[in-house]
Amino acid sequence: MTRAFPSTALAADIAAGLARVETLFESQLSSRFPAVNDLCRHVEGYRGKMLRPTLVIVCGLAFTDEGEPLKAEHDIIAATVEMIHMATLVHDDVLDEAAMRRRGETVNSLRGNETAVMLGDYLISNAFHLCSRAGDPALNLRLGEVTNTLCEGELVQLSRRHDLALDANTYFEIVRRKTAVLVGAACELGARLAGASVSEAQSMRSFGEGLGVAFQIQDDLLDLLGDEATVGKSIGRDLEKGKLTLPMILHISQTTGAERHAALRAIEAKDGAALRTLLVRSGSIDAARARAIEFVLESKRGLPATRRAHAHELLLKLADGVVARDS
Repeated sequence: MTRAFPSTALAADIAAGLARVETLFESQLSSRFPAVNDLCRHVEGYRGKMLRPTLVIVCGLAFTDEGEPLKAEHDIIAATVEMIHMATLVHDDVLDEAAMRRRGETVNSLRGNETAVMLGDYLISNAFHLCSRAGDPALNLRLGEVTNTLCEGELVQLSRRHDLALDANTYFEIVRRKTAVLVGAACELGARLAGASVSEAQSMRSFGEGLGVAFQIQDDLLDLLGDEATVGKSIGRDLEKGKLTLPMILHISQTTGAERHAALRAIEAKDGAALRTLLVRSGSIDAARARAIEFVLESKRGLPATRRAHAHELLLKLADGVVARDS
């Protein structure tokens, strides 16, 4: 898998780290049952940019000296957070009744919801089995807290489906819980394992959570505006499943009269084309995109000083990439 990194010693360190993570990921999921192996190989195709394990590695390198290797625990945590992320994707596809992921068929589309739910559970189980190999109960405790929060976020979102009164603050809290906390934990634990101070690790966590919120806003925009060939997964699922996203919330809260009622009708009718026209015309799309950029800028401002300047620069680039992507 080709990834673009700066042409420095840092690039070699990151590439080597991600290669170790992929090997560890595949080894952990290896089963003596071919049916299980087939499913795990399929879900390994969901790996795209590997943002979360990359952040574990880069944040770890940021707090080590040039030439100093990362700990084995970095590889374990990087693979663990990716496994947790994969589990959420498998379960999300069930909730959204999605048919495509990473330009391939979803597990629920291929094998049905029962298999997809059990595969997601298998990934979560393996993630914590792998994490326990790090030998530090505090890591399990932290990631257990994170997975609890992820589930809370999804449950709150489910409870607010088809809720046209959903406000922006509640949306941001849902997004922080269901997406951002795992990104924040990746940054925090990568730094902490490398010897960062408590305050530095907390700053890295805040940096990651800001990126996570921006990432989800961009995901919501792609679901509304993108095409499947480019995005690589089923789109239009938010509207279909009654999930109000930021541009819809902004439009409803900031327009009145016929314009507001037209949007409400389009949402209730699940008319994506009409809704897109209204949101573009009112500036709600641009406002949502601007809010994502604000989260990125705020995260970048809070990024603490690190031991490696190149790692600091790369974290800033990764932050910008969260809102510049089209897939």
